[in-house]
Amino acid sequence: MEISKIMQKKIEELISKERRMDERGLKEYRELSVKTNVSAKAEGSAWVKLGDTEVIAGIKLDAIEPYRDSPDEGVLAVGAELSPLSSSNFESGPPQIQAIELARIIDRGIRNSEFIDFKKLCIKEKEKVWSVALDIYPVNEGGSLIDASFIASVIALKEAFFPEYKDDEVQYGKLSNKKLPLKEMPINVTVYKIGNKFVLDPVSGEEDASNTRLSFTITYPGETINAMQKTGQELSEEEILEMESIALKEGKKLHAKVLSLIK
Repeated sequence: MEISKIMQKKIEELISKERRMDERGLKEYRELSVKTNVSAKAEGSAWVKLGDTEVIAGIKLDAIEPYRDSPDEGVLAVGAELSPLSSSNFESGPPQIQAIELARIIDRGIRNSEFIDFKKLCIKEKEKVWSVALDIYPVNEGGSLIDASFIASVIALKEAFFPEYKDDEVQYGKLSNKKLPLKEMPINVTVYKIGNKFVLDPVSGEEDASNTRLSFTITYPGETINAMQKTGQELSEEEILEMESIALKEGKKLHAKVLSLIK
């Protein structure tokens, strides 16, 4: 969303003094709340509230024919629907560029982190594999939608159960006691540049004032960076390394927080 020059200058001045619109520290996340199993029709679902930002993620599982180039691996499809009900920045109609980018960041992060063991989604090689459809629905967009959506997505995956599968048919409505084959949970940390400072978890106004952002998908323990996505102006090598350091340090705290909420 476009921001007035007056508001841009005001936010940059605040950030330059290590102050924020809601009095947090520059690297401090807002309060995080989580609810699971919020959809009766999904095999797994999660509602996440990060400050004023609210996101629901749901998982649907189906048995399909595998792709020819991966006959013994399951399939992941990630989609995001940005409704004008959640923000005046979004419009009805075909997928917007923001929705496509959001889905791609989450898809790439989950794949590259190997969070899902796709080999174990094979039912019968060359014939049937499980397809994992991950759908993301922002309810209220109040800033930092990427990180909030990623948290909702990985929690929904962790909470998902396979439906019963009998006589080559998926028995929808009848969940088994078998969960998805998952490995170490990744987390996404997006670092925003406002003026000459770096901030985490911006509110909407701060996000509008940002000229660059860099998202990191990280797996702990090990601090492994699995994926990165940059949007905005150019960054120097020194700036990228500083943003990486911030993401690794603060991501560890966020990762621990998420695990504590779902345990």
